[in-house]
Amino acid sequence: MGSMENEHRPVSKRWEIAPLIPGNINQELRGFSPLLRQLMYNRGISDARTAEAYVTYQPGAPTGPFLMNGMAEAVALLHEAIEGNWEIAVYGDYDADGVTSSALLYEFIGALGKSPRVYIPNRYEEGYGLNSEAIETLADEGVQLMITVDCGIRSLREVARARELGMKVIVTDHHTPDDILPDANAVINPQQTGDLYPYKHLAGVGLAYKLAAGYLAKYPHPDVDAEDWLDLVALGTVADIAPLTGENRSLVQRGLLQMRGLRRQGLFSLAQVSGIKLETINAGQIGFGVGPRLNAAGRLDSAMAAFELLTAKDLFTAGRLALQLDEQNSQRKDMTHQIQTAAVAQAMLTPDAPVAFAISPEYSEGIVGLAASKVAEALYRPAIIGRFMDGSVKASSRSIPEFNLIQALDACEDLLERHGGHAMAAGLTFQLDKLEALRERLSAIAEQAFEGVDLKPKVYIDYEIQLEKVRPEHVPGIFQDMAALEPTGEKNPETLFCSRGLEVRSATTVGKERQHLKMTLRAGNNNWEAIAFGQGYWLAEMPKRVDIAYVFDINDYQGRQSVQLQVRDLRAAEDQG
Repeated sequence: MGSMENEHRPVSKRWEIAPLIPGNINQELRGFSPLLRQLMYNRGISDARTAEAYVTYQPGAPTGPFLMNGMAEAVALLHEAIEGNWEIAVYGDYDADGVTSSALLYEFIGALGKSPRVYIPNRYEEGYGLNSEAIETLADEGVQLMITVDCGIRSLREVARARELGMKVIVTDHHTPDDILPDANAVINPQQTGDLYPYKHLAGVGLAYKLAAGYLAKYPHPDVDAEDWLDLVALGTVADIAPLTGENRSLVQRGLLQMRGLRRQGLFSLAQVSGIKLETINAGQIGFGVGPRLNAAGRLDSAMAAFELLTAKDLFTAGRLALQLDEQNSQRKDMTHQIQTAAVAQAMLTPDAPVAFAISPEYSEGIVGLAASKVAEALYRPAIIGRFMDGSVKASSRSIPEFNLIQALDACEDLLERHGGHAMAAGLTFQLDKLEALRERLSAIAEQAFEGVDLKPKVYIDYEIQLEKVRPEHVPGIFQDMAALEPTGEKNPETLFCSRGLEVRSATTVGKERQHLKMTLRAGNNNWEAIAFGQGYWLAEMPKRVDIAYVFDINDYQGRQSVQLQVRDLRAAEDQG
C-alpha cells in the first residue's frame, strides 16, 4: 500500500458559513451564552422552550411505545409466548445495530425468565436479512415465536414461510418499508404508512428498546427496567449513524451515562483494546472506535462473536473476544484500503459517469459497503461496489445528499433480485448480465437529479473565528458551549469553526502510513497545534498560509493535556504573503 500522498485527493469542498443569529432570536435565547445561542440557532432552535429541552436532552414529542402501529399486538404476543413457555427466537442482522438489538432482547427476555434462541445470519453464507433455510432450521428446532430485529421489513416471502411452518412472527425494523408489508402477526416500524409515532428515526436497537418498554408498561416486572439496556441503545444508534436528533439524542445521552458506569464487562474490554476510557466515552468514540470493532466481526466472519462479547459476564471471555474483534478490525482496515484504492481506479475509467460502479470477484462482501462510503466521499457521487461470483453480484451502495438511493433502486426493481436500505445507503443483489442495464438506468436517474446542481460537498460552518483574538482564558467557555450540543453526530453535527490566513510555522506527516498532517499554525501572536487526519497529501505542496475548518479538541498525550485544533478541511489562503 502506498502513502496518502499518492492517493486520489478528495473533491474540493464548498464552505457554507451559517448566517448570524437575528436580533429577535438572540434576545429570545438570552438565557444562554452568546456562542451557544448561535450554535443552537444554526441547528434550527429559535425559542427558549425548545432550547431548554435541547440542552436538557428532553425530546419535544410524546414517546409512548403504544403510539407505534403493531406495538399492542407485539406486546400481547410476547406475553403469551413467555407465559406459555414457548420457544422464542430473536433473528438479528450482522451489523452493530442488529447485534446490539439482538443482545438487548436476549437479555430482556432472559430477565423475564425465558432464554431465547439468537440467530444472526452469516454474511457470506446467507446474506442480509431473513432467509428461508434459516427459518426452516428454526422451525425444526421448535421455535414458536420469531422476533426480527433490524431486518425483515422487505422479507415478504420469508415471513410467509415462517407463518406456513406454524411460527408467530413479530417484525421490528427501521429500514424503509415497501408498499406491501410482510404478513407478520405484528410489524413495528414507525415509517409504515399511518403510523402515529412522532419520531421516525429510531435505529433497530431503539425499536427493540421500545418493545421492551412497551412490554413492561403493560406487564411490570420487579427488578426489570428497560432503561437498564440504554447502553446498548446508545451503542447501536451511534454505530448505525442514525440521526442524533429528538428522541435518539435523549436515548444516546442517557446511554452514554450508563456506559460510563462500567456496568457491561464486554463493553469495558472492548473500550480497553480501542484505547478509549469508558469513564469519559462520547458518541464520537463510539462511531470511530467501538462501533467499527463490533461491525468487524460480521464483516470478516460471524457477528456472533460481537453478540457474545456484549453479553459476556466474565472478564476472560470478554477480554478474549475484545482482542479478536480488535484484530479483525485491523484486517478490515487493510482490506478496505485495498478495495477503495482499486475501486477508485476502476471508477475513474469513466470519470464523467454520474454513478460510480466498481465490481470485481476479488472484493470481499463484508468490506464493499465501507469501500463504497470511501469512494462516494472521494468522488462525491453515488457509489456501487460489489463482488460477483457465479454470475451473481452482491453489492453495497452509498450516496450523497443530492441523490435518494433507495428511491432510485426502487425504480430499478425489475433488474434486481433484492434490495433494501435508506436514502444514503443500501444493499442490492443482481445478476451480472443485468449490470449494464442497471448502470444505464441509474445513470439516467442520477443525471436528471443532478441537472443544474453544483456537485461539491458542503462543509457547514457554525462560526468564523479570528484566532488571533482568542486568548487561553476564552477556551474553557468554548468547550463548555460545545459540550452543550453533545451527543453530536448525524443531523446534530459537531461544532465547526473556521479561521483564515493562518501562517504555517511547521508541518509534517504522522501515522503508520504518514497519512495524517500535523501542523503548528500562527495567528497574530498565538501559536496553535493542529492535526488534520487523513490529509497528509497536503505536505507535498504545503501553502505558506491556510484557511481551516476545525473543532477545538483536547490532545491527551502521555498524561499531558493540551488544546489542539482538529482540522476537518484545509485550503490555501487567498493571501499567501
